[in-house]
Amino acid sequence: MPGESTPPTRAGFVVSKAVGGAVVRNKVKRRLRHLMRERVALLSPGSLVVVRALPGAGDADHAQLARDLDAALERLLGGGAR
Repeated sequence: MPGESTPPTRAGFVVSKAVGGAVVRNKVKRRLRHLMRERVALLSPGSLVVVRALPGAGDADHAQLARDLDAALERLLGGGAR
């Protein structure tokens, strides 16, 4: 119908206390948001993706988080069957 727009692609983040204290959890969320912003175009319009940080994410550097997120998105989008 005219005037209808496609809903935006959205991403949510789950970072539990197992990742670390509040400062560490917020740092991980900020990094994941930044990384996801660069990759949102890979997803279909209107998609909803939930990214769950594992306990080791608090100790991972930016590059490692990027590699892990890329691997997860590849599995999600059908690029890797494991």
